[in-house]
This record gives sequence, C-alpha cells and structure tokens, in this order.
Amino acid sequence: MSHRPPSGLAAVSAALLAMNRHLEMRDVLKTIVASARELLDAEYAALGVPDDHGGFAQFVVDGVSDEQWKAIGPLPRQHGILAAMLHEAKPQRLADVRKDPRFEGWPDAHPDMSDFLGLPIQDGDETIGALFLANKRCPRPTGGCGFTEEDEELLEILAQHAAIALTNARLYERSRELTIAEERSRLAHELHDAVSQKLFSLRLTAQAAAALVDRDPVRAKGELQQVATLAGEAVDELRAAVVELRPAALDEDGLVATLRTQVQVLDRAHSARVTFTSAGVRALPAAQEEAMLRVAQEALHNALRHSGAGQVDVSLARSTTTAVLRITDDGCGFDPDVVRRAGRHLGLVSMRHRAGGVGGRLVVDSEPGTGTTIQMEVPCG
Repeated sequence: MSHRPPSGLAAVSAALLAMNRHLEMRDVLKTIVASARELLDAEYAALGVPDDHGGFAQFVVDGVSDEQWKAIGPLPRQHGILAAMLHEAKPQRLADVRKDPRFEGWPDAHPDMSDFLGLPIQDGDETIGALFLANKRCPRPTGGCGFTEEDEELLEILAQHAAIALTNARLYERSRELTIAEERSRLAHELHDAVSQKLFSLRLTAQAAAALVDRDPVRAKGELQQVATLAGEAVDELRAAVVELRPAALDEDGLVATLRTQVQVLDRAHSARVTFTSAGVRALPAAQEEAMLRVAQEALHNALRHSGAGQVDVSLARSTTTAVLRITDDGCGFDPDVVRRAGRHLGLVSMRHRAGGVGGRLVVDSEPGTGTTIQMEVPCG
C-alpha cells in the first residue's frame, strides 16, 4: 500500500472508519458496498449475507436504481460465481463473468456486467458474506480484466475490515434481541400484576352486583359503577402495554415522530395530560435513538402508573454537543436514595444502563411532593 498516493490512503482510511461507525446491519452492509465501489471505481457493487437455505438473508447493491432493482425480481440464490465465492473461499477475478463456465445467466432487467472481482468475507473459517464488483471504470486491456492485482489486494483489506464490522453488527443485533426479550418479560409481568388483577377485581365486583340486584338495588348500582371504573382502568393498562409492545419503527419514522405518536396515544389513554415538544433534533445514530425511546417509555411508565401525576411533559432538544431528552411530571415524587436502599429501582438501573451504553448519562431529580424529572443526554455532532 505504500505506493498508493496520499489521497488514496485517506480514502481507504475514511472507508474503514465508516464501516465501523454503524451498528445496524443494514447500515453496515450499505457502507461496505458503497465504500468498495467508490474506492475501486466500479460501476456496480453488491454484498450478500448467506442464509442456511441456499439463498441470502440480506443482499445490498450499489449502482442500481431502486426501479431497476425492483424489476430484477427475487434475491439471487447461492449458485454460479456467488456459490464459488461462498464455498471455495478465494478471490474471483474474471475478464468477462459471462464467459465463465459457472455463469448461469441473470434476469432480463439485470444490468449487463463484464469484468468482475469478488471475494468472500470471512470470520475465522466461517464465510459470512460475499462482496463483489463489476465493470471497472477504466480502459480494459485486450482480453483482460479491468480490475488489477492491486484492486484485489485492496478489496481483501476491505473484506477483512468488513468481517469485523459485520461481526460487530451481528453481536449488536443479538444484544437487541436479548433486550427485546427482557422488554417482553417486563411487559408480561406488568400485564399480570396490573391488568390481570383489575380483571379479577372486575369479575368479583360484577358477581357482587348481580347478588345485590334484587335485595339492595342501591348498593348494586354502586357496585356496577365500580365495574365501569375497573373496566376503564383495565383498558388503559392494555392500551399502554400495546404501545410498548409495538412501538413505531425507528428506522422508518425516526425518534421525534415515534415519541410524538406514543405520547399522543398515552395522552388519550390516561387521565393525566401528556405533552411532547421537540426542538432542533433531526436524526441521531440508531443505537442512541433506541436507547432514548426506551428511557422515555420507562419514565412515562413510572409517571403514569406510580406518581399520580396530572401533567407529564416530554421534550427533546439539541444543543451544539448534546441531544437532551427530558420527562417531567407533577406527581408525588420520591427520594432516589430511599428507593435504592429499599431495593426498588423504578427502572432507574435499566435507564442508566441504556444511557451509558450509548455514551450518555442519566440524571434523576426528584423529592417527595415535588414531582420528578428524568433527563438523558447523549453526545452528538
């Protein structure tokens, strides 16, 4: 690499840094493909992550329009040159992929490709992806491939770093799966403790009302009013649980829209007034947005279920160096030290863990009788 000009070294460095900047698998794949295509000056680039059924769990392309990609049809199978890269685990540099005996054709809408460079992405002995480029933008030698040995060496370097980035992304996805499992477990406990108890009380109250209808209609009427109250509370609990179980997709809607939607639903579902304001926050890294969403959900849960608040305000703002999420309520408040000594956490441990996990911090400001403010700050550029 020492013979490459400084601008080339800078481009390689930027590409490697970009690969390891993302945690979401789809973002990592797109960055790898775009970086490879740009660095090697190819017309097309693609990366496939194989599944266990002869196909690809994910397949990302660069250089093909969305309309053309849709017209191409289903994802490719593991055959031909792709299978060779996945199973033989060695580079494939071809003057014309169409003339290779392993070539099995492609759909009508597929772009025409000639010179080809591809190689597997490996984590140890495991092949976790196949990265390839086609149509080098340069004059081709007669009967030869536009991609050079230097291109192959560079792609090997990219593939090694791509393996690290993909492995990190897979670990991140597994950690998210564990987090989701924990959230579902917490939700199941909430449903059992809150909704199930209310439904049980509802049943007993309805039975008492039925027994009193004939001999004491006045008391029966009171019991029926209690039935209506309990039913309303059960509906509120279920609505709030559904919001937590099925949050809007952060990837599609972003943090601001997701928080706004959830606050609107909670405002309708609870007697307390719940508001949301946002200033200057556009988009944050996916991990930070998810952490902020979960902290907001936990803080709202505490405020609406335990504090007796009449007003809960959620705000999201951005300064020069930080994004700040703040949840404030006018409820009964609590002494954080007393809560901690008593072994009750109100989700504070989980919230602090989420904040710290994305390089942020959590501040809890509360005293008995003065309400509570939960503030989470994360660094941003």
